[in-house]
Amino acid sequence: MTFKTLSNDIENSDHLDFGSIFNRSLELFKHVWLQGFMIVILTFVTIIPFYVLIYIPLLIAGVTNPEMLKSEQAPPGIIIPMVILLPLVILAVITISLLLNAAFLRICKNKDLNLALSDNYFHYFKKEYVLKALVLSLMLLGLILLGLLACGLGIFYLVVPISLIPAFLAFEGELSPMEIVKSSFSLGNKNWLVVFGLIVIMGFVAELGVLLCFIGVFFTAMLAKIPVYFMFKDAVGFSSEA
Repeated sequence: MTFKTLSNDIENSDHLDFGSIFNRSLELFKHVWLQGFMIVILTFVTIIPFYVLIYIPLLIAGVTNPEMLKSEQAPPGIIIPMVILLPLVILAVITISLLLNAAFLRICKNKDLNLALSDNYFHYFKKEYVLKALVLSLMLLGLILLGLLACGLGIFYLVVPISLIPAFLAFEGELSPMEIVKSSFSLGNKNWLVVFGLIVIMGFVAELGVLLCFIGVFFTAMLAKIPVYFMFKDAVGFSSEA
């Protein structure tokens, strides 16, 4: 679908129905809870090495100069590399999260439409998608920075379009990163209260998993992502069932 056609579809779409999306999300969760759990585990497994990367300068310094670890203040030679690595690590984490969230939404589509397709958790870990997700991550960092500069209030506004980005990445792969962001803002602005309400309520329901000996939250966490699938389905739809 072209960006112009997509924009017209969003503009002419009906407003999202909070109750309908909420109920269907709970129903679909019964069929994708295991896949959601796998996405959470894969997210942790894939991003942990990047967090470890930040501390490599400290580990190297600790091995070469053990006395340094006894000092209350780390030398600039260690702090500077860690500061340089931090934004790169954040960029990598956001990129991986986008790709895995897109894969989960694809699984939601397969289960919802009864498509006989495999649950490929790394479906979007391909060159064209990785590069696109990387650019999107850079744009997201810029948007988040702007939101923080607005006394933090901008984050409340941005959380809606940002939450929709994985859906456009997953189902409108021919769009450029800028077109994906614009489409997310277009759909988000039209249904801001509904989307924000679903994000908050579903996020709260998902966190109830912590009551199940804490570990339950790993099984319920992705419940908060399912409404995004129905938001996209109801407002845009799919050009095919493949």
